[in-house]
Amino acid sequence: MLVFYLPMAATVICLNRAMPLEGGLYIWAHHALGELAGFLTAWNLWVYGIAITATILYAIPTELSYLIGPSAAWLPENHLVSLAIVTAMIALVTLAALRGLEIGKWVHNIGGTAMLAVFAALIVLPVWAVSRHMTIHWTIFALELPPANLRSLALFGQMIFGALCGLEYIAILAGESRRPAHNIGLSVWISSPVICAMFILGTSSVAAFAQAGKIDFIAPIPQTLRIALGSTGVGSLFAMTAIFLLQLRLLGASSYIFTGVTRLPMAVGWDELVPEWFTRLHSRWQTPANSILCTSALIFSLVVLANIGVHAQEAFQLLTNASLTHYEIAYLAMFAVPLVGVRAVRGSLPSSLKGIAVIGFCATLFSLLISAYPFVEVVNPSVYAAKILGTTLLSNLVGLSLYKLRKVRHFRYVN
Repeated sequence: MLVFYLPMAATVICLNRAMPLEGGLYIWAHHALGELAGFLTAWNLWVYGIAITATILYAIPTELSYLIGPSAAWLPENHLVSLAIVTAMIALVTLAALRGLEIGKWVHNIGGTAMLAVFAALIVLPVWAVSRHMTIHWTIFALELPPANLRSLALFGQMIFGALCGLEYIAILAGESRRPAHNIGLSVWISSPVICAMFILGTSSVAAFAQAGKIDFIAPIPQTLRIALGSTGVGSLFAMTAIFLLQLRLLGASSYIFTGVTRLPMAVGWDELVPEWFTRLHSRWQTPANSILCTSALIFSLVVLANIGVHAQEAFQLLTNASLTHYEIAYLAMFAVPLVGVRAVRGSLPSSLKGIAVIGFCATLFSLLISAYPFVEVVNPSVYAAKILGTTLLSNLVGLSLYKLRKVRHFRYVN
């Protein structure tokens, strides 16, 4: 919270107040760092959105296995059935995006409400267990140093960025929001202490019930609910209800991120940095239909590729880290704006933001560098690291090539 979340919150509030425009972080980087930096920031955000949506949807089969009970333990490792479930979810998210925020905002709100309800239940679960004299190891605010090894550093990097990033994402939809300069900043102030409490208290609940080294990194909350409430009787019914709400949370989160990421090609297309095809709107619903369908196809392809030759937990971790490395690159650009942005932009920001941005930049860079180290058991650590770093490098080379090609074609057209 100190080395990443607070610097992120301060930077987002200040940049959004200075530039409350559709496109969010892409616009901030474009105006402050130049056209190429803006394009690559949008490119990394777009790749992140595609990969993280695939990651969120990929967790649904695992959570469904906890919803059904022990008889469905086989589900996450059955690639064919898992793929069918994820494909159905991709179709639902795509249809919601095509209909626009008139429908999509309710999907997002239902998912957010479901998440808050389940977290509230998770936080009070140890209290309920203690009242029933269950044997658990529950310490709300345990102060203990983790083991001094690379796995701890990798987990720390995941907590720095993977758990706490995302406050700026809603700014992508600033042009479709009421009073974005005020309301987005206000939402950061309101949500920050709630998010902090949810993570600390929720983690203590998971640690109280799950055995050390046996935590399911794909679905820790459903796992905790099943351990605490059992697989039979009234307890099982409560667990099933909570896990069902988690499915709504996953659907809402994926729909929200998917909606934002489909706006990026449209915003970049307005600046003529990608083909005009991405800016075309649906004749009835006025949504970027071509961008939505293209993004949907890419998400499906990514889910298929991530499943090749690996176990469910490794595939999930691979998708997570591959997406976060791109998001971290975009965040490096965000924290660079107060430091090296053009004078006109830096002059509109508080001078104290520079020191805060340095802390956020360093924390993000650390998380990026440590992301290639797996903290779950993988088939081949070297291959895993190569996939993470190679995917990130190749992706940005592709993005750079597309930018150069677009500029050459635009120059020829003008002349």
